[in-house]
Parts: sequence; C-alpha cells; structure tokens
Amino acid sequence: MSQPLFAGIDISKARLQVVLGDDSFSVEYAEENILLLVEKFKAASPKLIALEATGGLEGPLVAHLAEAQLPVVVINPRQVRDFAKARGKLAKTDKIDAETLARFAEAIKPPQRPIKDAERRQLSEEVTRRRQIVGMISQEKNRLSRASAQVRKDIEHHIAYLKERLDQSNKGIEKIIKASSLYQETAELLGTVPGIGPVTIASFIAFCPELGNLNRRQIAKLVGTAPLNRDSGPKSGPRCIWGGRKTVRNQLYMATVSAIRCNCKIKEFYLRLSAAGKKPKVAITACMRKLLTILNAMVKQQKPWQFSAA
Repeated sequence: MSQPLFAGIDISKARLQVVLGDDSFSVEYAEENILLLVEKFKAASPKLIALEATGGLEGPLVAHLAEAQLPVVVINPRQVRDFAKARGKLAKTDKIDAETLARFAEAIKPPQRPIKDAERRQLSEEVTRRRQIVGMISQEKNRLSRASAQVRKDIEHHIAYLKERLDQSNKGIEKIIKASSLYQETAELLGTVPGIGPVTIASFIAFCPELGNLNRRQIAKLVGTAPLNRDSGPKSGPRCIWGGRKTVRNQLYMATVSAIRCNCKIKEFYLRLSAAGKKPKVAITACMRKLLTILNAMVKQQKPWQFSAA
C-alpha cells in the first residue's frame, strides 16, 4: 500500500515553490501554471496541501485548489516557522519553506477550514478597504490638530474625500450582503442583537464563515477569546487570550463595549463580574466570549436575539 502524499507550496509574488512527496519544482505564479498544478495534484491525490497565509497572495491559488475539491489548508506563518525551528531548520529558502510546509501537513495534519468563495473574498476585500479608509481618516484628523494654516485646507479636503469614499465603501458592503440570500439572512439574524452593528456583522460574514458550525469552545479559540493556561510546576500563571483572528476579535471588542451599555444581558454579566472583583479588561474579555457564544448559537439554531436571550 502506497504512503499518502503531502504537499507544501511556498508563495511569492513571482513564483510558486512546490514540494509534492519527494518531488520538488518551481513555476511562475501565473493563471496557466495554477491550472497545470491543479491537474497535477488531481492526478497525485495528495492527502493534504499546505501553504502559508501571505497577506492575500495565496488567494487565487487557494480558490482554484478549493474549486477542484482538493484538500488545501492555509497555515499561520508563525506556526510553520516554529515547526521548522523545532526540526532544526534554521536556514530559510523557498525550497526549505515548501518542504517544511509539506512536513508540517504530514506531522500535524491541521484541520481543513471553509475556503472563501468569490463572494466572500470580495466582501473581505471591501471590509478590509473600509478599515484602511477609517484608519486614514483618523490619521488625517490627528495631523489636522497640529497643521499650520497653509496645510490645514489640504488636509480638510482629503478628509472630505475619504469620508466620501467611506460612504461608498459602506454602500458596497451593503450591496454585496444584500445580493446573497445566505449573507442577508445571517445579517438580519445578527442585527437583532443590541450592540451589534453593520460593520461587526460584515466582519463576521467576511472573516468568520465558521460561525454557527463550531461549538462554543472551538469558536472562542478560533476568534481568540479563549483563556489559555500559563502554568509551570507549582506556579499557576494568569490566564490570557492569544492568537485567533485579530480582525474579528477587534471588531467583537468594539461591539462588546457597545453591548455593555445597551444590551441588558451583557451589561448584567459585566456588572456581576465587576462586583466579584474582576478587572475591567478581564470582565470585557469574558463578555466578548459570552457575546460570541450567543452569536454562534443564534446562527447555529437560526434563532434571533429575542429567543436566544430568553
């Protein structure tokens, strides 16, 4: 019986370095080569194809592999680098990285996550762009307070332009969600929760397709709100959150701060933790986890807030 094959692909702007079992080769990162790779993988039937998240460069390749129903996983680069160091691989080249990804897939066998379809990728890009525009507006406002009279007018014009772009970005996000019955249904469901606004809803739809498909512990770990142990011998260190999907967690934090003010269930939970002596940060983090659990249960059960809060 033949051994299962594991593949690793190191991605750069210009080239793809591929390791498939004992075979190693490099190709130009182009549409025609991606299609040839897909056919090669189909013929070889690897058990797992691993590649790193590279800030969006991996998108077209992952989309083609997923459409061909090939077992592809996108790995956090930090995990792969730590794995390489554990194996004594301190040097770093494209070939070494691809080989490390293949060995990582073989040893760890990371679970496959839902791959974004074209609609979700488009929504993700729109939400990311919106966040960038908001960041630029904040930067320009900070500059405005220190600007001289000569420069102030130019900054004000730029802020007005960015606000116009922000409005168009909001409309673009709303249009994408309304065009999909699944997204619209999820948006309406999450919108029933006091404290959850359109930006939070769009972020969950775009960056957390697993919402409603995992249990409460799994979704908390995925987003990064699960408390992690820091114990060694007799010492019991403070629990802290770590890792997870930063974009979703940041948006969940803002939603939780709002919910503490206007959502009776989250507010009551926060006040109870505060009365028990919990520090504000700890209490807010616990409220984030509770709110996430509620959202996850709502999507899983397809029940709006009124029923979930009962």
